[in-house]
Amino acid sequence: MDGTAIVLASGGMDSCVTVGLARRSASDVALLHVSYGQRTERRELGAFHAVAAHYDVREGRRLVVDISHLRAIGGSALTDPSIPVPRDQPLDRGGIPISYVPQRNGNIFFIAAAWADVLGATSIWTGMVEEDSSGYPDCRRVFCDAIERAIAEGNRDTNPDPRIVTPLIHMTKAEIVRTGIEIGAPFHLTWSCYENEDLACGRCDSCRLRLRGFERAGVPDPIPYATAK
Repeated sequence: MDGTAIVLASGGMDSCVTVGLARRSASDVALLHVSYGQRTERRELGAFHAVAAHYDVREGRRLVVDISHLRAIGGSALTDPSIPVPRDQPLDRGGIPISYVPQRNGNIFFIAAAWADVLGATSIWTGMVEEDSSGYPDCRRVFCDAIERAIAEGNRDTNPDPRIVTPLIHMTKAEIVRTGIEIGAPFHLTWSCYENEDLACGRCDSCRLRLRGFERAGVPDPIPYATAK
């Protein structure tokens, strides 16, 4: 079994499954949640704490960090209210969507690396999905490999260089749903919608990818939607 694992936990379905997998592989799990000025910041934070409580992750192993400077930088529909969140777009249209937050994951990884240095963590886990996702460039394994090398270069020689673990990277959403069901992941506690904080819109890319995953897995999605599922 691995030592301490830090899991990047947004409160969404992918990170929820990743927390469950990390709990099976590591002797100790710490969860990092980052608020970056996104539209559904409060709802995601609530989901994060609910998932953490489900997995019995104590308060001292939960770190919430604010990097709302990404809202000031802008350039994304998730952080700039003047840019509409795309709705009902083809899911496999290619290109980088306007919901991409420039270098969000790079920021998050280095925060995790700083905490890993303090905790002596041997791994950083992330629920990034490359094959069945929105096409964000910072959700690719090649990006994680480059960040992993950079972290090692800046790490103390006395501490382990943490590996970046991406257990879902080549899965489809349906495979992630099936894996979550197998390990008892609390999907009902998670939140994926880009736009709403009460009822999921069912129309943004994140909602539609999630709904497609549950449909293809043959499992009902347990969260409420404003539009019919």
